[in-house]
Amino acid sequence: MKTSALITMLVAWGYMTFFMLRFLIKVIRTPQEKDDTKPEE
Repeated sequence: MKTSALITMLVAWGYMTFFMLRFLIKVIRTPQEKDDTKPEE
């Protein structure tokens, strides 16, 4: 593999990994809504 191709591949992997982790952390930190649809007894 040529050096330019290796650099391009690593930059692309880094770019995808950055955004994947960014959105994953955003989803994990978002508080969940409570489900209040239980029938009352």
